[in-house]
Amino acid sequence: MAWASFAKLNAASSQWIGQQSFTQRTGSSSSTRFATRRVSVPIRAGAYTEELVKTAKTIASPGRGILAIDESNATCGKRLASIGLDNTETNRQAYRQLLLTTPGLGDYISGAILFEETLYQSTTDGKKFVDCLREENIVPGIKVDKGLVPLPGSNNESWCQGLDGLASRSTEYYKQGARFAKWRTVVSIPCGPSALAVKEAAWGLARYAAISQDNGLVPIVEPEILLDGDHPIERTLEVAEKVWSEVFFYLAENNVVLEGILLKPSMVTPGAEHKEKASPETIAKYTLTMLKRRVPPAVPGIMFLSGGQSEVEATLNLNAMNQRGSQERNVCQGLHLLSQ
Repeated sequence: MAWASFAKLNAASSQWIGQQSFTQRTGSSSSTRFATRRVSVPIRAGAYTEELVKTAKTIASPGRGILAIDESNATCGKRLASIGLDNTETNRQAYRQLLLTTPGLGDYISGAILFEETLYQSTTDGKKFVDCLREENIVPGIKVDKGLVPLPGSNNESWCQGLDGLASRSTEYYKQGARFAKWRTVVSIPCGPSALAVKEAAWGLARYAAISQDNGLVPIVEPEILLDGDHPIERTLEVAEKVWSEVFFYLAENNVVLEGILLKPSMVTPGAEHKEKASPETIAKYTLTMLKRRVPPAVPGIMFLSGGQSEVEATLNLNAMNQRGSQERNVCQGLHLLSQ
């Protein structure tokens, strides 16, 4: 990572300070003597900070959202099979070209999450897909995680792998034209969630975010709280507040620049098997409550994933959030729905 220069305070101290020092004084009413204690405050000086902030603002621009076309080759093959086509690179290229060369796409899409194969592909006439996106003022992005695996010691929960080699991969993705990254981890309410799973999700997201920013990529921070379960909406809010407090704690611990990230949270809804279905207005109320309690104002944009909801349900819920947010005149000028 890129850091500000540090200077040793003195030979007897093991603490370090960057750029400035803070002194704490203690004393008593009968004496003017003071004991001093140095406090170490690291100051991040990232080479990409200005670019990260600009990129995040572009993606969070009003009236547009993110297109997720980062499905794996296997998943893409299922879509091709549904129309009688073989799962070949040529057919995958044709499918992605159809999407990425849609006239006027940039009027509605601000960023596109690509699978690694797609990032390096071109159109049939030799034009790079990333260049097609740039011409429409769409920021190319890349999925960087390596998927979910069982988390040992947990209650049948999972964790997201992919930190090994992430820095070198991110460097190459940046060279190819990617400017933001996606990393998906999940939290399951029916499985607890356990303190171990929440901490692992938060720490993994923070390390991924710091590594991404250090290599010029805006990280989408996504701790998806799964809809599985029969719990009420109040329980979802409780878990969401706990998860997001952990996430932002570890983002701060890793010196992540909040102005250079984007959030992709789940909406606060009842469990999918809960007996009572919540209205869009209720979901808006609980989701905005969570955001106002947990998300710092420095974050430039929030991109919601439907997360198991239908497109109609997710759109109605998002609309209710924007309407309620406008009425309250505070949180979330930048609420968007991520399209798949």
